[in-house]
Formats: sequence, structure tokens, C-alpha cells
Amino acid sequence: MEKKITIQELLFNRGLNKDDKILLVRHKDNREIKTIRGVQYTESLYDMYRYKPKLFLEYQAEQADDKFKGAQYIVSFLGEEGTKSRFLGVYRIEETITNDPFSPFYYKMSGVDGFKYLKNNVIVDWGKGTLSWCQGIHNEKEIIEIVPGFENAFPGYPNVILKFSELKNIINSGYPEWKRMLSAVNCIYAILDNKTGKIYIGSTYNRQGIWGRWEVYVQTNGHGNNASLKKLIESDPKYADNFTYSILHILPINISADQAIKEESLFKKKLGAISFGYCNN
Repeated sequence: MEKKITIQELLFNRGLNKDDKILLVRHKDNREIKTIRGVQYTESLYDMYRYKPKLFLEYQAEQADDKFKGAQYIVSFLGEEGTKSRFLGVYRIEETITNDPFSPFYYKMSGVDGFKYLKNNVIVDWGKGTLSWCQGIHNEKEIIEIVPGFENAFPGYPNVILKFSELKNIINSGYPEWKRMLSAVNCIYAILDNKTGKIYIGSTYNRQGIWGRWEVYVQTNGHGNNASLKKLIESDPKYADNFTYSILHILPINISADQAIKEESLFKKKLGAISFGYCNN
């Protein structure tokens, strides 16, 4: 029977020293509220890692017990469905602080270079051996998938539903697969205000496609120069955090402005975006 490849093999082949004290750490926290550096957050670990990576590292650094005692490195994973775990990177523990005002144990860490092409792409089965979230490097973790990283995971046009923080991250990072797909077509799109339930319907009709129009939303802090949305954001610069952007209907990349606006008007009527939403005409 062919021997399965483990994450340990890949890590050691890329420079991690098997004689060092190394821990495997799997993060999977289903609590609705997480307190980090004394502040409460409602984001899932998945969203935190993808869109607020510095906050995720603070979450990782705070521990109620001295879980990383004596360790030189941790190999970090994000728990997914079942026992699947996504490799996030290797971190060197620089210092353990026990007089931290927010946590009994706070570990200062730095990312270790050399694992760029494994990061976010390698999925292991955590269930082999013990299920403990923190364990020694000797517990082999079988690699079950090599998948595209988050930046290439375009879900298909009907499944695009993005918080403003997600849209901002995608545009600012220039994720290639997202940019390729969103630049290939125009669309009718919706912006849902999750605070009020009101909706804005818009259309794109340019050679840069959806990407070109949504890039303007990022550049304008979420309002895209729409008068109603702009008023909200001028009163509260963080108001766009309430917005969700989605694609309702695909349009050809070469569609004329008149054709796109005609389609847009139809969706406005269907969804009451003028009477009950943020559309002014």
C-alpha cells in the first residue's frame, strides 16, 4: 500500500528542524463572541483570518494556560469541516509574557519564511492520533488535499455575496482569479444594508466589468458616489461595514449603458429599491 504524505515531510523538507521543540496547533472556535486584547468580536475565525489577519494573530497569541511552554515553533492550522485542517503557516515563539494585562499567557511570535507555497493550500486530516487542538510535531498529519488558496477560490457569479471588508480585501489584494472573473462580465448588482434591510440596485457597463465598478466602491469607502449611500458614510465612516454586495444578473461585457440601465430599472421595480430602498430613480 502506498504511503501517504504527511505535513511533517513537507515542513522538514523546507527547512523546519525536526530536533526543535515544535507544536501543532489547530484553531476551531465556535463561540459567538471572542474577547481579544480586551475587546469583544463576533467574527468567525475563518473571517478573522482572511480579512483581519493581524487580529487573528493576536487571538493565537493569547492563551489561558501555558499551552506553548518550552516550544520554539508552532505550526498553525485552521479547523474546517469535520477533522479537516488548513495549514496557515509556521511561527517562531520569541517571548512568553506572563504579566500581560489581557491574558495569563501572551506569546510574541513572528512568521517563519519558506512556507509561502504551502500556506492556505494544504489540507490535513487532524483526526489521526489525538484530537487535542495542541499537540507535538511527532503526531503525523496526513495530507488529504492540495487546494487553491483563499485568493483563488472564486465561488461562481450566483454565489458572490461579499461583506464590504471582504470586497475591500479582494480588490486591494488584486486576487487574480477574482479579478479575471469579475472583469469578464458586467452585471446587475445589489447592496444590502444589513442594519436597515434597505437595498440599492446598480448596474455595470464598462470594459473593466464588475471589477471596475466595484473597485470604485472600495476607493470611496463603500458608497460608489451614490447619493444615498454617500450620506450614510459621511455621517459614519464605518457604515459600509453593514453592506453586503451581491450579483443578481450577469450582463455582457460589451453591453451599452442604455441596455444595462433598462435591465437595472426592471430589477429596481421587482425589488422595490426605489420605494423602499436607496435608489433615487
